[in-house]
Amino acid sequence: MLEVKGINTFYGGAHILRDLSLTVNAGEVVALLGRNGAGKSTTMKSIMGLARVKKGSVSFNGQTITNARPHAVCRQGLGYVPEDRRIFTDLTVAENLEVGRRPARDGVPEWTLEKLYEIFPNIEERRGNLGGQLSGGEQQMLTIARTLMGNPSMILLDEPSEGIAPVIVEQMAFTIQRLKQEGLTVVISEQNLHFANYVSDRAYVIEKGEIRYQGTMTELQADTEVREKYLAL
Repeated sequence: MLEVKGINTFYGGAHILRDLSLTVNAGEVVALLGRNGAGKSTTMKSIMGLARVKKGSVSFNGQTITNARPHAVCRQGLGYVPEDRRIFTDLTVAENLEVGRRPARDGVPEWTLEKLYEIFPNIEERRGNLGGQLSGGEQQMLTIARTLMGNPSMILLDEPSEGIAPVIVEQMAFTIQRLKQEGLTVVISEQNLHFANYVSDRAYVIEKGEIRYQGTMTELQADTEVREKYLAL
């Protein structure tokens, strides 16, 4: 469904991603794991066209999207939830959701307000509140729900458990499992190995912009050397 082949991405003169490749199959939850600064967020931004790929290619559902404009990538059915959330703080929760609305797609689960409020009861209770009045965890849920209003076939979640209360982290894990049950393909970037293990099928470990390991979460949990070398804080 998603294929990244040998991408190289720079920020100015800094070479961030080095010949990075990965694949994601339909219906999977795949984790990009690594320490802070390893290149996880840059990988997602490169896929979405927010960071320019100098060499290599990105394809989604058989279509090349390398360096396509972000809005064009979204129209292909690829949703993105950035780490900094970027909700509209001066709009209500309901208005934030309406901003993300797009028509249903063939072969893709349709996300209605009713279904989203069922999955995210916290934001239903706050639907009349301004986005800026929500907690960090509620803002994270709102950003995911707003992205789902675009009816994507795949969603990229950048650090979904970062900086939110433990009880919300648990809700987030259940949410990702529910998205998979609905048929959505999910890619998450994470530092939290426990969280990633709970929700993911496979993992890629990134260090200094390169893939150092790939395998199932079961295989990763059994590989103490890899975890200590690339994931231990």
